[in-house]
Amino acid sequence: MTRREPVNPTDDAARALVRDLLAEVRFAALAVTHPDSGAPHVARVGLIWDGQAALTLVSTLATHTAALLAHPACAVLVGEPGTKGDPLTHPRLTLSALAAQVDKTAQKDRWLAAVPKAKLYYDFADFVMFRLRPTAIDLNGGFGKAYRLSAADL
Repeated sequence: MTRREPVNPTDDAARALVRDLLAEVRFAALAVTHPDSGAPHVARVGLIWDGQAALTLVSTLATHTAALLAHPACAVLVGEPGTKGDPLTHPRLTLSALAAQVDKTAQKDRWLAAVPKAKLYYDFADFVMFRLRPTAIDLNGGFGKAYRLSAADL
């Protein structure tokens, strides 16, 4: 009996699905390394895609912000289940990335166009922006539709 490789070869359909999921994203689960304990830590954050990387606006009061400053390697889980069916049949991806703080003023128009309610807090002094540069993408397009993509696939 031949064992089938569970990860499919990357194809144009997988690349298109990743681009679609990222274009629609407005929030994600952010996985970081806790700055004090070194344990995994997950937080929900606002997230948008700029065409090459993800942007997130976070407060310096939050644990995940200190974590990104101490350990820039992170990951985000993107893709929400639909209203019907088994949640595990809906497409989602994990984007592994390296975080770097960027000038939030330069991203203000882009962010507020995507997340208009952020106008209430965008200019607060404790908010900073990170750009999450992809290093790898694990796509689960549903049962039997697993792919591993590189940043170059984007």
